[in-house]
Amino acid sequence: MLTMDLHAAQIQGFFDIPVDNLVGSHLFVKHFTKMFGKGNEDVMVVSPDVGSTARARAFAMKLGVNMAIVDKRRERANQCEVMNLIGNVEGKICILLDDIVDTAGSLCGAAKAIKELGGAKEIYACVTHGVLSGPSISRIKDSSIEHLLLLDTIPYPKDQPRLDKVSYISAAPVFAEAIRRIYEEVSIANMFE
Repeated sequence: MLTMDLHAAQIQGFFDIPVDNLVGSHLFVKHFTKMFGKGNEDVMVVSPDVGSTARARAFAMKLGVNMAIVDKRRERANQCEVMNLIGNVEGKICILLDDIVDTAGSLCGAAKAIKELGGAKEIYACVTHGVLSGPSISRIKDSSIEHLLLLDTIPYPKDQPRLDKVSYISAAPVFAEAIRRIYEEVSIANMFE
């Protein structure tokens, strides 16, 4: 079975069949390298929470940039309060990286903290799975996020108005390459190096 960016890596262990968890962030690396180049000192990757730090660190290393972390406390589901910003984002172009965006409360809260507490110049966000439920579209529209880039693992909600600041990258080439490698009995791991 093939999956992409499981929310918790432990989920892979619940199956009694072979499971390969593919990574979507390298598609975002290609996109942002075209936009800003590699090793751009004006760009910084930001983890929207402590739990996403490892993912953001790997992403930042591939882009050749530094990283910051939004430290937050979640008091209830779909509601969070930003507590602190770890790292200096003042005057930087920030790229928030996450695996899933549901109601967009956490993502937009992190963007607000980066802008208001940290003094970031511009904020972009990239997320593998865009559930985009409830008030997500209005939150994203009203947020300081310049552009939200999603993979097409979940279609845009039909009941929501289209936003110009939301676009998609196809995950199909990653799945196709993984299927080819499995068929030819070649390692999948080096696809993401």
